Amino acid sequence: MRVSTSAATQSDGRMFTVVVQGFGVGRQRQGERRFTVPYGRMQALVQTIAQQGGRITAVVPADQDPPQAEPAPAAAPAPEAPSPEPKSVKAAPSHAAVPVNLYKPKSPFVGTVSENYSLLAEGAIGRVNHITFDLAGGDPQLHYVEGQSIGIIPDGSDANGKPHKLRLYSIASTRHGDNMADHTVSLCVRQLQYEKDGETINGVCSTFLCDIEPGAKVKITGPVGKEMLLPEDEEANVIMLATGTGIAPMRAYLRRMFEPSEREKNGWNFRGKAWLFMGVPKTPNLLYEADFEHYLSQFPDNFRYTKAISREQQNAKGGRMYIQDRVLEHADEIFTMIEDPKTHVYMCGLRGMEPGIDEAMTAAASAKGIDWTQLRPQLKKAERWHVETY
Repeated sequence: MRVSTSAATQSDGRMFTVVVQGFGVGRQRQGERRFTVPYGRMQALVQTIAQQGGRITAVVPADQDPPQAEPAPAAAPAPEAPSPEPKSVKAAPSHAAVPVNLYKPKSPFVGTVSENYSLLAEGAIGRVNHITFDLAGGDPQLHYVEGQSIGIIPDGSDANGKPHKLRLYSIASTRHGDNMADHTVSLCVRQLQYEKDGETINGVCSTFLCDIEPGAKVKITGPVGKEMLLPEDEEANVIMLATGTGIAPMRAYLRRMFEPSEREKNGWNFRGKAWLFMGVPKTPNLLYEADFEHYLSQFPDNFRYTKAISREQQNAKGGRMYIQDRVLEHADEIFTMIEDPKTHVYMCGLRGMEPGIDEAMTAAASAKGIDWTQLRPQLKKAERWHVETY
């Protein structure tokens, strides 16, 4: 059906009721649902409904009763989004416009390290640094958006005398950089260490980065990735599941959502719900903790922060507390959010976290009579389930 836009010159404050059939997850797909939204959110809602196979049966001003819905013919055309009002309705983002591979391994950009400092408190396990690179002077300018990654080519050669291969790292800064000057990028890097034949082996690129000094030159490629992009909807809900340095993209999201300078520069004022689940071994290993606690104090209605500290907390069975245990504890709330089509889930960290999260989600879904093996691909197809593990 077509949504009327005959009154397109009116204010965005106009409210409309959208009646939908076959939309949502689980039992919700079997009934009729109604959404009351301002004109400015109509286009995003219509696109979400279409992506998830819903059928719009009526769109009327919110102060009018919707007409009795009639079954659509089998070959009914897909719903059309309302025409955008000039200078007032933001178009949905196009993934085609996201920058990708501006610099490749054979011709990388050479950036300059502007700062490198530890993110860990005393008593932490391992080594994790926040490293910022100056990207000024590139042609083209190496720019990116939140949720992308860049490649780093460490100096030196491998055992065969060949240049080291690049390693990818999730970007921890917003597109404007930590200093809001639009020409820096920051990473959150843990030094990889493991034992082999009684000897401690240090990761090549992670050690190179953790040891690097300000002023040093670094070969950078990218950016890459479209899997972890944030929705443009200011009223979206965002659930974030992170372990260790998997916090990098989440830090970028939260800065974009809650830093005053970001909100002012972007004209994007997040009003939804953001819920961060963070897993670490010890309290001193919590990364960007002061920032997140500040957001919590400033935006208590929009931000929620749940920690799983494995060596200090116990789960319901008396074992170590991992992030999947926290997910299981809050299963009802999480699934209530997931049933809202505005909710997106982001997971980033070690690949080993996936089975535990999957098990927790399976149990939580089962309690609601939902088959997680069917729901998860639906969410992924609708671009609401985002995973980046390593």
